[in-house]
Amino acid sequence: METRVEHDFLGERAIPAGAYYGIQTLRAVENFPISLRPISSYPEFIGALACVKKAAAIANMELGEIPKPIGEAIRLACDEIIGGGHLDQFPVDCIQGGAGTSTNMNANEVIANLALHPNNHVNRSQSTNDVYPTALRIALYRMLSTLRKAMGHLKTGFAEKGLEFADVIKMGRTQLQDAVPMTLGQEFSAYATTLGEDIARVRESRQLILEINLGATAIGTGVNAPPDYARLATNALRELTGLDLVTSPNLVEATWDTGAYVQISGVLKRVAVKLSKICNDLRLLSSGPRTGLGEINLPRMQPGSSIMPGKVNPVIPEVVSQVAYDIIGKDLTITMAAESGQLELNVMEPIIAHCLFTGIGRLERACVVLRDRCLDGITANKEHCRKLVEGSVGLVTFLSPVLGYEQAAAVAQAALESGRSVYALVLEKNLLGKEQLDELLSARNMARPDRSKT
Repeated sequence: METRVEHDFLGERAIPAGAYYGIQTLRAVENFPISLRPISSYPEFIGALACVKKAAAIANMELGEIPKPIGEAIRLACDEIIGGGHLDQFPVDCIQGGAGTSTNMNANEVIANLALHPNNHVNRSQSTNDVYPTALRIALYRMLSTLRKAMGHLKTGFAEKGLEFADVIKMGRTQLQDAVPMTLGQEFSAYATTLGEDIARVRESRQLILEINLGATAIGTGVNAPPDYARLATNALRELTGLDLVTSPNLVEATWDTGAYVQISGVLKRVAVKLSKICNDLRLLSSGPRTGLGEINLPRMQPGSSIMPGKVNPVIPEVVSQVAYDIIGKDLTITMAAESGQLELNVMEPIIAHCLFTGIGRLERACVVLRDRCLDGITANKEHCRKLVEGSVGLVTFLSPVLGYEQAAAVAQAALESGRSVYALVLEKNLLGKEQLDELLSARNMARPDRSKT
């Protein structure tokens, strides 16, 4: 392989002749073979980095810090990267020491070689400590927007099933014991509601990352950046991205503060926990098919055993729960990384970025898979659900306002002793007529607005 020789203050190294990256990128690749996942795995992040570099060039040209022809060359190079080009030139591992310096230098080297101008021009008025977190926030905002769409897709699916199952009477359960009747539609509608609440929380968390520290340079004092650079660079970046970015009122605080990432991680954990709970329900409701609850049928996606013919497993809810466990673990990593900041900088932002990027991406794909490969194909065992309600001793709780507590207790005792259904005993004892009993157990009665509030 043909090479070229580059040098830094540590010495010389041979770089692949056709590479746009340089010696600092090569050293980082050698130093950090950790996740084996390069930063190019997150195109949103690379595009955001190029946007920051382009905004810096625009501000520097306006302030006379770099000549216009040089600034225009840098802008054109950035546009190539923003358009999705040269991703293969960003090989640095996502997990790295140095607070993101390797990522910033990787971008500087690629842009400098594309523009045919030195790093001093590309990195003018900048530091890793304001470039990296600014790009991280832009990428996170965009990725969270995509996650919201995926969650909305899933929410719509649950809402549609809520309507489809509106007339399916089933037994509600608490502590895995029979409680009172409800409809399967109410159960699925509740899943849609809880996802709607979490979509709102994701939307709220995005607003936290519109405050950036571009112009802070090394520690927030703006050293090596001319007056008014922060304002001009932020204005340019706002126009480039279409986001309502604002400069933090205290750049020293903004340079080390990672609280927004902690809050976003907490929201992701909230979504993951609730989504896994829903998947637990789907597995329980579909358990069997002959010896479990068997109230719903999940679509049969693949053979489930190498030894048990005909066995089919609830693989989609299972994989979504595993994604949830991963998100929950990442939340702890992000918490510890945020806590580990010292003095004027938090050097652990690369692991925070890696956890957030991978977590958001996996959660987004999990929502889509759950909707498309499981939820849409769910069917209800309507008659079986009805029989379980009629046979449940818990039915007496639902009927006690009509029968009276003493009569309801007597029916329950008789059902337990005889093994017969409450439904049959109520009819046999002429406590209620069949038409009246069926009306009480109708989906129309279950869905009464005043009942849902009790």
